[in-house]
Amino acid sequence: MISQTGDMPPNADAARTVRVAVCSRSFSKNLTLRAELLARYRHVTFNEAGVQLQGDALVAFLKGHEKAITALEVIDESILSRLPELKVIGKYGVGLDMIDLAAMRMHGKRLGWTGGVNRRSVSELVISSAIALLRQVPAANREVRAGIWRQHVGRNLTGRTVGIIGCGHVGKDLVSLLKAFECCILAHDIVEFPDFYALHGVESVGLDALLRRADIVTLHVPLNDSTRGLLNAERLALLKPEAVLINAARGGLVDERELKRMLLDKRLAAAAFDVFQEEPPQDQELLALPNFLATPHIGGSAQESMLAMGRAAIEGLDVNEVPNHDHTS
Repeated sequence: MISQTGDMPPNADAARTVRVAVCSRSFSKNLTLRAELLARYRHVTFNEAGVQLQGDALVAFLKGHEKAITALEVIDESILSRLPELKVIGKYGVGLDMIDLAAMRMHGKRLGWTGGVNRRSVSELVISSAIALLRQVPAANREVRAGIWRQHVGRNLTGRTVGIIGCGHVGKDLVSLLKAFECCILAHDIVEFPDFYALHGVESVGLDALLRRADIVTLHVPLNDSTRGLLNAERLALLKPEAVLINAARGGLVDERELKRMLLDKRLAAAAFDVFQEEPPQDQELLALPNFLATPHIGGSAQESMLAMGRAAIEGLDVNEVPNHDHTS
């Protein structure tokens, strides 16, 4: 973790003394984002060691800086109360569940955040996961590697019923991509989007109805008190045995232990998770299942999305308003 000095920032007088800390490991490794940030601010401390910052280590890293770029770091009252000099946080990434907005307001901290900048990379991961599971690619791949050569008969994505839980930025983008597959699309959200639904032929349904009818169920909601444990054992039981469940939103939305039991008992055909309640996940039995596809939180990790998220975070450092409401889908 070292500081780096940029040459001739555009607003030299303002940027000469402002100190910026970049907590994000991927931002710190990205040469393009580093250069663009250093073009604006003269004194920047990057997370060169590539360590996950939390608690006292996070406070120590942020001390002495007026602005910061954070990603998956937990920013709460215990952190903010010890950083009186920190004025602004630019959020790298779209989820806000790691930031205590009430504590931000209480301490007068400003938050720069732009929603949906990684929507295409998440949508494409969801579609790739759906196709892989419908065609039994993970199981077939393991067998070939083990010297077993047998054909798996899968199913097409084309013509399937897809249930989207949360029709915000990613959900809407997913709708546009699924049109090419002639899918029947169901959507459930706490907010209604009648014009969008009518334009794209989306059917708005209740959560239970969506779970009962969909061949593929995909989650795209934030993690908060209203969504934590959203798919508990009772709701998971509503899924069809031939259904596929995808979570590329947030860990903690699904009861992972009940999910494992359903996959083992063939009460659910398959599942793909990019996010977990505990990361990295420790349930090796779940990870070893042939009908379970796990990826290491890479939904927003396409090169294009990383640049978009990074540039939004840089712009966010210039925000002038304290957050005045909680994030919803």
